[in-house]
Amino acid sequence: MVFISAKILQEKLCQLFLLVSLLSTLILICGASRATPKADLATGDYLVGVGSYDMTGPAADVNMMGYANMGQVASGIHFRLRARTLIVAQGFEGPRIAFVNLDAGMASQLVTIKVLERLKTRYGNVYTQDNVAISGTHTHSAPGGYLQYLLYVLASMGFSPQCFDAMENAIEESIVQAHNTLAPASLLINKGDVENAGINRSPSAYLFNPAQERAKYPQDVDPEMTLLKLVDQKTGAPLGAFSWFATHGTSMTKENKLISGDNKGAAARFFEDWFTTHEGPSPTSPSPNPGEVFFFLSESNESIAAIKATGGEACNNETSRQYRVRKSQKFVGAFCQSNVGDVSPNVLGTICIDSGTPCDFNHSSCNGNNLLCVGRGPGYPDEISSTKIIGERQFQKAVDLFTTAKDQISGKVDYRHVYVNFTNIAVELESQEVVNTCPAALGPGFAAGTTDGGGIEGFQQGDTKISEKWRRTRDSLHKPSQSQIDCHKPKAILLDVGEMFEPYQWAPAILPIQILRIGQLVILAVPGELTTMAGRRIREAVKDTLVNQGKGEFDENTHVLIAGLANTYSQYITTFEEYQQQRYEAASTLFGPHTLSAYIQEFNKLAASMAIGENIGNEGPSPPDLSSVELILVKPPTGDRKPSNVNFGDVKKDVGSDNVKRGQIVSATFWSGNPRNDLLTEGTFAAVEMLSSDQKTWVPAYDDDDFSLIFKWSLENTTDSGLATIQWEIPQTAALGVYRLRHFGSAKSLTASSLEYFTGTSSSFKVS
Repeated sequence: MVFISAKILQEKLCQLFLLVSLLSTLILICGASRATPKADLATGDYLVGVGSYDMTGPAADVNMMGYANMGQVASGIHFRLRARTLIVAQGFEGPRIAFVNLDAGMASQLVTIKVLERLKTRYGNVYTQDNVAISGTHTHSAPGGYLQYLLYVLASMGFSPQCFDAMENAIEESIVQAHNTLAPASLLINKGDVENAGINRSPSAYLFNPAQERAKYPQDVDPEMTLLKLVDQKTGAPLGAFSWFATHGTSMTKENKLISGDNKGAAARFFEDWFTTHEGPSPTSPSPNPGEVFFFLSESNESIAAIKATGGEACNNETSRQYRVRKSQKFVGAFCQSNVGDVSPNVLGTICIDSGTPCDFNHSSCNGNNLLCVGRGPGYPDEISSTKIIGERQFQKAVDLFTTAKDQISGKVDYRHVYVNFTNIAVELESQEVVNTCPAALGPGFAAGTTDGGGIEGFQQGDTKISEKWRRTRDSLHKPSQSQIDCHKPKAILLDVGEMFEPYQWAPAILPIQILRIGQLVILAVPGELTTMAGRRIREAVKDTLVNQGKGEFDENTHVLIAGLANTYSQYITTFEEYQQQRYEAASTLFGPHTLSAYIQEFNKLAASMAIGENIGNEGPSPPDLSSVELILVKPPTGDRKPSNVNFGDVKKDVGSDNVKRGQIVSATFWSGNPRNDLLTEGTFAAVEMLSSDQKTWVPAYDDDDFSLIFKWSLENTTDSGLATIQWEIPQTAALGVYRLRHFGSAKSLTASSLEYFTGTSSSFKVS
């Protein structure tokens, strides 16, 4: 028998206690980092992460993507653009999907390729072409030059590495944020109609659809918004909301030269700010509370005027970030695009601007002139007002759906993806007739443009003939074969882009077809713009396939929605019937009259695979990477000159009054460098500062991500010097007090390769 003293026993027990504690700690650490329990799909719990990152890009010299208007060159910022990401996973080791919503015209195949390469370097095979979807809001006021096919960069003076890099970086950073914030959460879904935020801009084509089919729907657009609410499981705090609704990003017109997220970007800004005000913590640098009045107001205007402009001062490349009002955006509100092809936000309809009479119904022209028929937004002729109103209508419906959401999502996370060459797909129709798609081509209705933004004079929507002049021009580029002409009928071929490869490929051929699933929510990532009826058909077809082949896993409560302009861009997709009239959307349907039928067939293959739980097997042909052959025609930044007696950041034209009212506009102009020198990503070119009540501190109140503050850049005619103008329309909610305008910028040094960073302020003024 062995005897142990009490002291030794106590020591042994202490050692055992320490060992147990150490093991417990290790288990907790490992559990936190690796062994988080899998989501309980029966109760609708998932791992959810959200992210958001600045992708504004160059605010000067670069053409915008959407209107193909070579005169629409960026010259400032209306408000900043962002990439917003949602990741949903079944535990850290289970399947996951990542959905990225871009304040951009559309996704780009080359951007998608390069982002996936970056993600593979970071995460291995966690994020791939199969489970990552990238969708654009379709704003027509974002920088272009980031798509890889020649047709889509012609108006942008070729490829723009700066635009491409800004987008690629923002997508990656937003995904990284979402990945790093993955935590148990619940998802709620809600639906409702957005009133008066979209009308059909090709109503005559819509009427070509069968009357029996049209009778199923009360409108010739889809007014329904679908919203996904994300709620932290532990705290009950909302993490964000992603919504899908169809309306074009054309509230800002083709004459606009300010970078803008248009109505969907505006809705996102309003929603995120609303949440901060009503649901979440205050911003890091909040605007002063409305109605707060500082004692300064009782003093004379002379004391206000005594605070003069500071003049240009040196700073660094990080300084402007300190002046951002929204330093941390934990709640992410994304407004995503859907089957938008024929839906316009210009809800007052069209008018002939020369006569005030209605436009021709079938052609949307005025006595044969397509440029005189113009769509009008609700704030017409003020495009910013129209953008705000259509954005507010989406935002207000999102708030309503967000606050009343009750239906919880539950079930598997799943995905399917395949690449398909659309140039010659054999499609079996319901009649069992087999037809084929065609190599891509554009018709004359494409050149006519739309009522949201006219194209080339001399063309009309609905044209099925080409003048001899344009026929010769077409043939000088590439003459289509007779089989190609026959394949596209009744479209006349204006540009045979699918068979044009000089100096490199003009249009896409290999397209991604992708389905993402989160429980009973199924997202179809479509690389183009489906018209209203085309979207309805593909949603119904996919839902029928899932329900009929899913052995009870899918039912009438399955929600199928379309995320348009996703992963790459292949223009429009109309119904076969709409194709016959050859309005803009049909003339822009690249792969011929059976394009929609091909999409339905290919999506149904993925849906059937998902329904029975089988993999695709063949991923299809890979799309090209054309990065090595892109044409870069954008010139280096100019405008970094200034008069010898001034500094960068000095005021050229000061604010015009010491005393202003809410609703008035205050502006100041500064000597500045080209904003392409440094994009000030996650920073700001412009700020409004408010003087604190102790008269010692200036507090950032607004920045160039605010709807009320506009940053403009231009060249002075006489000296080619750069000028930055800050324009603030004082909101009715602005606090009364003393303010000033501040500008940040950078310029190329004449004596060194480095950039010179600077800041300067205007004189102060009183809002009373």
